Amino acid sequence: MSDARESLRLARKPTQRTIAEITGLAVTTVSRALAGDEKIAERTRAQVAEVAREIGYVPDRAAQRLRTGRSNVIALVLDPHSEILGFSSSMISGISGVLHDTTFHLVLMQYAIDEPPMDPIRRIVRNRLADGLILARTEPQDPRVAYLMRTGFPFVTHGRTEMAAHPWLDYDNAAFARMAVERLVGAGRRRLALVAPAPKYSFNAHMREGFRAAVAAHGVTGLVAQGFTIHDTPGAITCGVREMAQGAEAPDGWICPGEIAAMAVQAGLTDCGQVIGRDVDLVAKQTSEVGNLFRPRLTAIYEDIEEAGRRLAQLLLARIRGEDPAALHHLQIPVWAGEDG
Repeated sequence: MSDARESLRLARKPTQRTIAEITGLAVTTVSRALAGDEKIAERTRAQVAEVAREIGYVPDRAAQRLRTGRSNVIALVLDPHSEILGFSSSMISGISGVLHDTTFHLVLMQYAIDEPPMDPIRRIVRNRLADGLILARTEPQDPRVAYLMRTGFPFVTHGRTEMAAHPWLDYDNAAFARMAVERLVGAGRRRLALVAPAPKYSFNAHMREGFRAAVAAHGVTGLVAQGFTIHDTPGAITCGVREMAQGAEAPDGWICPGEIAAMAVQAGLTDCGQVIGRDVDLVAKQTSEVGNLFRPRLTAIYEDIEEAGRRLAQLLLARIRGEDPAALHHLQIPVWAGEDG
């Protein structure tokens, strides 16, 4: 940083006028460049961005809100339970990467334990705490989605619903189940068990549909675990697996859409003296580096949560710009872990 820029930075809180003094540009030009106005030359925008970084310029959010009526905030709303290791951090990384060069910044909001899911959504909308929302874990008839559609508030969901067209990104859980069944059948397994998501979530129906179709196509037996789901505690999953593994018609192939679920299944099978790769086989969904630490190595299908975060941010920004929600959809295609998608 030059001495002149350092002096200006230390003299007072950096403002757009500070950037204008350093660059020789008009304050209005600086403002438009920081807002990403494409009518400002790319070289000028890059120059302004570089100076802003060097002097530590931070937008005055309160002033912006008074001037534009916008908060320049994107809210990511998550529930406090997650069976997916690294889900939040990976998604935040993806979203933040897209927002980095925009005027928006990300705020994470999480439901309190036992808080009604609608409460934080209403707070955000009524108080204009954000300009757009990203929601995770959708339900087929999701009341949060219905409310946001009624209010016209920009949002995007991680997961589909059965409701009218709205922006969404989803992972193809039906394809995940089909791929897992095909791998297990190829390994000679004939009695397959799926540890499914909780029934209230949309991806439960998609995964079960893919599982049922695949076992029927291959002429094998398909069991959906009863009494426990991937949203239960690892202890509950382990106990449920032990009961199934000790039954007269125990599964010889298991499918787990989550790394914690896979750990719990592996523990239950080991408790019963079953060896993965010999007595049974296991296919899991991998969303983090933790999946690489399994021994024996996990046979896994990958879900890229960071890429999902990037796509969600792009879809939401498009919606905020006024693009048609019916066109703002993306379906992630599963790939085997270790393969390029």
